Amino acid sequence: MSTVPQNFPNDYRTASRSGANRGRRGATGVLPLPVRAPAGVPKVELQGISLSYKTDNGTRLLALDNIDLKVQPGEFLCIVGPSGCGKSTLLHLIAGLHHPSSGKVFIDSKQVTEPGTDRILIFQELGLFPWLKVGQNVEFGMRMKGISKAERKERTEHYLRLVHLAQFKDSYTHQLSGGMRQRVALARALATEPDVLLMDEPFAALDAQTRDLLHDELERIWAETGRTIIFVTHNVREAVRLGDRVALITFRPGRVKREFLIDLPRPRHLEDVTVAQTAREILDDLRSEINRSLEVEYHDGVRPHVDPGEQS
Repeated sequence: MSTVPQNFPNDYRTASRSGANRGRRGATGVLPLPVRAPAGVPKVELQGISLSYKTDNGTRLLALDNIDLKVQPGEFLCIVGPSGCGKSTLLHLIAGLHHPSSGKVFIDSKQVTEPGTDRILIFQELGLFPWLKVGQNVEFGMRMKGISKAERKERTEHYLRLVHLAQFKDSYTHQLSGGMRQRVALARALATEPDVLLMDEPFAALDAQTRDLLHDELERIWAETGRTIIFVTHNVREAVRLGDRVALITFRPGRVKREFLIDLPRPRHLEDVTVAQTAREILDDLRSEINRSLEVEYHDGVRPHVDPGEQS
């Protein structure tokens, strides 16, 4: 299962990812990324990240402990782990919403000290404005960046076409399904043209059919735009379905227990036998961490365990 990530057919990703197309639209009409960092420089790097909180009783709780992690430009990294292990907290640190107790976060070798427009965090709750129309929601981040009206209009139309919602530009979000609202949030994030998308369980609340469709959409958009994606999920099979690499985080304090490089051809599907088999291998490592979390939750003596075959 271990190999270099991003094992694609040569024509899977479009010409918009190549240096020759920077500064103009590629063959698919996708706006290309800005000039990338020098070869070999990680897009995102965590160096010795630790984070502790002060609890109500005055003691300190170590949430994350000495995490080292590198994410390459254009890579799709998925992060899995039991509840309470600090997966979402890692995204907040990369986004610059929180500061680590020790260690440093870098984007293109530049230390992160505050939020920036080169990265954006998409929450499960989406944060769409119900009083704004779909197009206005997509445009909102660009308005905050001071982008001209003409460019905002062009980008809004472009990214709504990219997520197949152009005909709903003048609809309100309450008129859309859950999956369509998720695509609006994705279009809004892409319209600000960040280098890094941070996604915190964005599909957890969706039904299985809609989630499968959005897996296809996200993979297509990632392949066409070349964004670096860091995706947090509780669903191991979803992580294998989407990721070039899967990082497994231990229960508190959160540490990188193991990294899995996913050597499976794209596109993938949740029902693929190879996806299920790879997910089972990761789950075998994850199960002991789930049991540790359950033991803490049921510290009164009832200690349920997850046995083989109970999750996939």
